[in-house]
Amino acid sequence: MKPDIIIVAKLHQPTQDILEKEFTAHRLYEATDRDAFFKGLAGKVEGVASGGGGVNAAMMDALPKLKLIAHFGVGYDVVDVDAAKKRGIRVTNTPDVLNDCVADTAMALTMNTLRKFPQAEAYLRSGFWAAKGGYPLSTSLGGKTMGIVGLGRIGEAIARRAQASGMKIAYHNRNKKDVAYPYYPDPVSLAKASDVLMLVTPGGAETKNLVNAKVLDALGPQGYLVNISRGSVVDQPVLLKYLQEGKIAGAGLDVFSEEPKVPAGFYALDNAVLFPHVGSATHETRFAMGMVQVDNLRALYAGKPLLTPVV
Repeated sequence: MKPDIIIVAKLHQPTQDILEKEFTAHRLYEATDRDAFFKGLAGKVEGVASGGGGVNAAMMDALPKLKLIAHFGVGYDVVDVDAAKKRGIRVTNTPDVLNDCVADTAMALTMNTLRKFPQAEAYLRSGFWAAKGGYPLSTSLGGKTMGIVGLGRIGEAIARRAQASGMKIAYHNRNKKDVAYPYYPDPVSLAKASDVLMLVTPGGAETKNLVNAKVLDALGPQGYLVNISRGSVVDQPVLLKYLQEGKIAGAGLDVFSEEPKVPAGFYALDNAVLFPHVGSATHETRFAMGMVQVDNLRALYAGKPLLTPVV
């Protein structure tokens, strides 16, 4: 018999197809009566596949045999990891396989924000090039300092790309790393030394509103913010106000605090480039992420070590 698992929210279709072929997969996102759904599965589900939907303590308590939450994504702030630890439930994520795609997105945001390529294309499409002349000059990347908040594996991949574009690198981490880049002990001092502040830090309670008015003041009217981490890392109303008032030069944003809702004020900004959370959104990367999730569930039921344990 195939083991029973729960799929919390609809996943990347190839991942979903594999899980539904190899396991008896129960779709929580289709349940009309969640209490009845959990009651019927309480005695047999040991594995949960999470993704867009998270797993909280109440869900864990409703599944007393639960052993593993296999999460789709490198960030796992939608999973109550502390609750899982207390209950002896393992949690995995899908790191490494998305590093290059997210780093590409980070650099695309940086280039588009400083060079204003989307605005330049809109200018051409509106017929203004012929009617009004060339598009106004923008800002180059070469010689600028990129300050990276969170120099993990993705941050390091971004740093390599930024250096290839002629940028200098500085960073802030909770702990200093053995790298040649200058280290700053807090986001404020890093922002003060940076032309572009790149956010690659995890989300969650520890980093909520990490980038606030003090950090943006330190970045200043010539500085740019790029966020490919989580929307919660930035005080979003303050950021919008600073962009509207020209207190920072611009922002490139792939994430927002209440996705997919984006405050309408952002749409009117000429000094912001907005992406709909596409950091890892390629067929190849999403498939690779899905296979890590699948392989962790396979390992659970085969009695083998988990591939990418968080706890």
